[in-house]
Amino acid sequence: MRTALVLLFLLALAALPGALLPQRSLNLRAVDQFIEANGWWGEFLDRVQAFDVYASVWFSAVYLLLFVSIVGCLVPRTAEYAKALRAQPVLTPRNLARLPHHDTADDTRTPDEVVAAAKGVLRGWRTVERTEDDGARTISAEKGYLRETGNLLFHFAMLGLIVALAIGKMINYEGQVIVLANGSQFCNAGTLGYDSFRPGLRVDGTELTPFCLRVNDFRADYLPSGVADQFTAGIDYQSGDDLETGTWRPYRLQVNSPLRTEGDRVYLLGHGYAPVFTVTFPNGETRTQTIQWRPVDQLTLLSEGATKFDPPGVTDPAERRTKQLAITGLFAPTQIVHGGVLSSSFPDLTDPGVAVDVMRGDLGIDSGRGQSIFEIDQSLVDSGRLTRVARQNLSLGDAITLDDGTVVKFSGVERWVSLQVSHDPAQPWVLGFAVAMLIGLGVSLTVKRRRLWVRARPGDAGRTVVTVGGLARTDQAGYGEEFSRIAAALRPGKE
Repeated sequence: MRTALVLLFLLALAALPGALLPQRSLNLRAVDQFIEANGWWGEFLDRVQAFDVYASVWFSAVYLLLFVSIVGCLVPRTAEYAKALRAQPVLTPRNLARLPHHDTADDTRTPDEVVAAAKGVLRGWRTVERTEDDGARTISAEKGYLRETGNLLFHFAMLGLIVALAIGKMINYEGQVIVLANGSQFCNAGTLGYDSFRPGLRVDGTELTPFCLRVNDFRADYLPSGVADQFTAGIDYQSGDDLETGTWRPYRLQVNSPLRTEGDRVYLLGHGYAPVFTVTFPNGETRTQTIQWRPVDQLTLLSEGATKFDPPGVTDPAERRTKQLAITGLFAPTQIVHGGVLSSSFPDLTDPGVAVDVMRGDLGIDSGRGQSIFEIDQSLVDSGRLTRVARQNLSLGDAITLDDGTVVKFSGVERWVSLQVSHDPAQPWVLGFAVAMLIGLGVSLTVKRRRLWVRARPGDAGRTVVTVGGLARTDQAGYGEEFSRIAAALRPGKE
């Protein structure tokens, strides 16, 4: 047990970096920023897996050693406890007056009557009657076996919790996706539908729980200070037989009220804005793009992003790579401009505006390499393959006319919501084992192991000498009062 306690302390100590440092599984961008800002120190922490604490070799080693230690502790303790349950209470000590709690009194009853009365007082105790060589009658009594039961329950539940967490990490998955709140849909059909996806060790993404969501609207309530009060997304969903019948069921999705369907949970994580840009090309063709932009200020929802366009009617790849457009910059839901610099004064959509750079040239989208939807490839700008052709602040409905006659219009704003889908079939087991741990801990802390002996020995003049002794097997706190109460009940006239 001492080893298990040391390992528990080491496990808590090993988890500290996971709480103090950004973790790759949660925020890759924050990890990259931390490493860049801290130089060699950040690189050293990365080499020792400080940004992947819960998947690191050293954390796993402590975890496994704790598992082995608990098993090694529980097996012999369970065997000893089973043996103790079958054993009878120990013999009555020869001199009860040496015990921490003792009491002696003369009684007019016979030893048999005293023993019979004692059995009634000790109802609920495990008792054994014995007769000594000098004719004295004794009772050995013991109580508090549930203390060890609670202790074992706590540790077995901890063992079960560790196993359930391990199984959950193997078969669970978690993914995040951004969905426009304009009737757009998301279906849990595969990993390609997610913006980010973290599978368990035994999940390959081909057998996800099938369901579909449709985000109809989103409402954010703010306090006058701009602090969010409540987020609510109106969604419809299909799962199970509804997928066959085409039935949509409504649900009001809130931050602390996830949708639970088919064993999966859908959480509302956050929200933002997607400015709508309409580009009219020189040949008269019009294209509209609605792409989510990323908040850079969570208080005012000032956002940054990049909306990209391919020119229509251009079939030559080389020519197309000279005419691709990207609209980058900042979006403010409630714009405020100081010295030509756009900012936002409130997170709600009251007076939207954008400050954009219109870039023309090669966006790199034909290279086959993935790139962020929130930004352009800076290396293409540095190499001159992508150049800025316009810069301007736009209010809703404003437009820019480029040198080749292309018109870029800020034509609208949509809201988007960030959803997280979590699948963990082991979660009910984790909850059950956690509750069992609390019950076991409560029992082991409240129940006291104690022993009590009664000896009724024939005395002078036909009287009986009754001696009572008590011993607490654990903490003695509170046993003195219980012993005094039992001893008083065994005195003459207390039947």
